Amino acid sequence: MLNANESGYVSRGDISVESSLSRFIEEEALPGTGVEKADFWIGLSDLIHQFGPRNRELLVKREDLQQRIDAWHIARNDQAHDAAAYKAFLTDIGYLLPEGDAFTIDTSNADPEIATLAGPQLVVPITNARFVLNAANARWGSLYDCLYGTDAIGPLPTSTEFDDGRGARAVMWSAVFLDEAFPLASTSHGRATAYKVVDGHLEVDGAPLLDPEKFVGYLGKPGNPSAVLLQNNELHVELRFDSNHPIGKTSASGLADIHVESALSAIIDCEDSVACVDAEDKVLAYRNWLGLMKGDLAETFQKNGKTIERKLNPDRVYTAPDGGAYSVKGRALLLVRNVGHLMSNPAILDRDGLEVQEGLMDAMVTTLVAMHDLKKHEGLRNSVAGSIYVVKPKMHGPEEVAFSDDIFTFVEDALGLPKHTVKLGIMDEERRTSVNLKECIRAARHRVCFINTGFLDRTGDEIHTSMEAGPFSRKDFIKRKSWIAAYENQNVDIGLECGLSGKAQIGKGMWAVPDEMAAMLETKIEHPKAGANTAWVPSPTAATLHALHYHKVDVFAVQASLAKGGRRAYVEALLDIPTASYRKWTPEQIRREVENNAQGILGYVVRWIDQGVGCSKVPDINDVGLMEDRATCRISAQHIANWLHHGIVSRDDVMDVMKRMAEVVDRQNADDPQYRPMAPDFEGIAFKAACDLVLDGRSQPSGYTEPVLHARRLELKRIQKS
Repeated sequence: MLNANESGYVSRGDISVESSLSRFIEEEALPGTGVEKADFWIGLSDLIHQFGPRNRELLVKREDLQQRIDAWHIARNDQAHDAAAYKAFLTDIGYLLPEGDAFTIDTSNADPEIATLAGPQLVVPITNARFVLNAANARWGSLYDCLYGTDAIGPLPTSTEFDDGRGARAVMWSAVFLDEAFPLASTSHGRATAYKVVDGHLEVDGAPLLDPEKFVGYLGKPGNPSAVLLQNNELHVELRFDSNHPIGKTSASGLADIHVESALSAIIDCEDSVACVDAEDKVLAYRNWLGLMKGDLAETFQKNGKTIERKLNPDRVYTAPDGGAYSVKGRALLLVRNVGHLMSNPAILDRDGLEVQEGLMDAMVTTLVAMHDLKKHEGLRNSVAGSIYVVKPKMHGPEEVAFSDDIFTFVEDALGLPKHTVKLGIMDEERRTSVNLKECIRAARHRVCFINTGFLDRTGDEIHTSMEAGPFSRKDFIKRKSWIAAYENQNVDIGLECGLSGKAQIGKGMWAVPDEMAAMLETKIEHPKAGANTAWVPSPTAATLHALHYHKVDVFAVQASLAKGGRRAYVEALLDIPTASYRKWTPEQIRREVENNAQGILGYVVRWIDQGVGCSKVPDINDVGLMEDRATCRISAQHIANWLHHGIVSRDDVMDVMKRMAEVVDRQNADDPQYRPMAPDFEGIAFKAACDLVLDGRSQPSGYTEPVLHARRLELKRIQKS
């Protein structure tokens, strides 16, 4: 408990607010919203004191259910697992709830990117303004650049000089894409010599598109356009012509580049990809969100010796075939991911001096900030439908979803917004949500805009929930277990049953290897084929390449077909615990598994603690860069904790591995001037935090990493300030 009279806090009614946060709200966030300062603080105080106790009760319920599940497994540890008895037990304790009658959601005023379009979705840390701007502007990307600069068309070039052969391969590869998505009547895009607009129709070497309706706009003169805009599966592709361009001058038609409509939406993340532990961090996060909502966020940086300013892109306006204007958004639709229900934050103290639940603070402040967008009628608008999009992670079951729904109803009333202005994204990533998904959607049926499978957190929660059931399989084998396919299928099927198609997003998880775009092109097409109208990507480049999959697959046709077939998986399959059925592991297999987990934990945690980086590309044990955030860290920590608990490895074994892998991580980061080595003393706060996550993993609430990481980061910040 902190003292509200400590230096740095100011009183606002019966709450105490860290002064930098109060200044931000009063001087930056409130002006222009129409919300009076006194009304805001009264509303926030009422939210904290009405919903804080209920929040804490829900967390107690989580722990109570976990203790009952642990006891059930312990009492039967000498028996074969009885799936039917287990399901009955979960029902008896209220973990598994009865499924109610059929219903469909009635979400209204959803933007097209949410309801009627299918395409990639970026997730980006809110605290990095440059990354945030890149994500918002990733609505469009150069196909030539993305092919040339990745392994999509073969191994990367070794020279910084332009490779003519590689450039030619990118052009040919792109021509094949154009021929598939926008076939011509009598030629190929790769052989075309002239694109012209004649009487409102596109002609290529005098012949039309096989589907003339796919031509939707152009720039320049009809007989010699500088750009041609095409549309397939509601996604746009812009052909840019410039015979003086280095690429354009090698093309008979002057085609210089192909711009692909890419990230239709982006999640601006306050949660797993950031390290926000106090008011200083939260102000940075909220200020970037404010810049996005006002449309004036800008970032200046140095690149190749030049000063570059990055800001939000304008919309694109073309001449339509009928001579009118045709406008396409220049930016991704932005959703903000609030934190879950678990953590508190010292930025605000309640009337008893207790830290407030961070999720309550996020709900009030991010909604207030988004009102700046709602006040606009022109300029750079996020939602043209007048909605605010909040993704809520790590909710456990319908009761917690209903709690979130109540929070936003309260916030809307406090800020003078119409009910259900705030749309809610439900992350289907905790097991109690997965097995009760239909009822979770029902609990927010008036505002649901999004459901998304999250394999990473879902696996971490599975390990923690079933910790006492036995040793889990090795991680690669967990992915092959039947419960994963059942989980992914049920999410789509229940989403369709509840009427999300045409009203909300049904999403799939992240591609975690940002440097392997050839593999992504090969495999991630399975997401739209599965009926997901969005899926997560780690970069703007990945968004552009993944967008090509949505030209190949008509997701809404897939959804219509799936909806006729009925549900493919039921709760029994989701309750199939992925413990190891065959455990004749060699010492080498055990060692490698623990090393791989430990290396990932250390590589992520050392940047989180020492540099405040919440999401980063961390080289794995084979030096393959993987996107790591708290969800991946949760799996690795819980996996080692499970093996430690069941005697697969000893505490001494784990500490030996942690120290050896710390040396590996030190070598991998040797070129980073801000990096502080963990070896040879192993006394640094970051190393201790990584060990805490593993050695105390079994006792962490739901196996989450946040309590350890926040405590250790705050410890370091206190030392740095002293």
